[in-house]
Amino acid sequence: MIRLLLAEDQGMMRGALALLLNLEPDIEVVAEVGTTVEAIEAALRLRPDVALLDIEMPGGSGLDAAATLRETLPRCRVLILTTFGRPGYLRRAMEAGAAGFLVKDGPVEELAVAIRRVLAGERVIDPALAAAALSAGPNPLTDRERQVLAVAVDGATVADIAVRLHLSESTVRNYLSAAIGKTGTRNRIEAALSARAIGWL
Repeated sequence: MIRLLLAEDQGMMRGALALLLNLEPDIEVVAEVGTTVEAIEAALRLRPDVALLDIEMPGGSGLDAAATLRETLPRCRVLILTTFGRPGYLRRAMEAGAAGFLVKDGPVEELAVAIRRVLAGERVIDPALAAAALSAGPNPLTDRERQVLAVAVDGATVADIAVRLHLSESTVRNYLSAAIGKTGTRNRIEAALSARAIGWL
């Protein structure tokens, strides 16, 4: 029996997935959680075979959880399931140690097959997304540039960003200027939106 942890922040989606996956003869959903912190805690407590993680969750992303599980529970295979089929997310998921990456618009039968495959040691990636990730290239933004853009995406001023990240305003301007150049955009809002659309944030 494959012991599965399911982490999805939308309650209805989480319940539906758990119900459908529990119908599979060889899969048992041992935990259903809605945040990144809960996912990590449940994984460490229950030691599932596979963790099925959404990307967008409260308390950090599924990518953060994947990286933590790689360090603390290396036998647990991680499969990312997301609404957001962004090439940058796929690259970040692979870097975080995920064994698979699927988008939510596929049939549940394919998801069950993917769970079995990652447990068997295979890597499972949505083919269209893999092609898009190859054409998009690697993320050119540094960690600090990503942090600055993540704050800027909601329209924060340079002063706001500086306070939030404990940086000087001149340092923030330098990071924003570099990020704008790397994204080929005209200002910090465009740079943040462009980076988010690709999955670099």
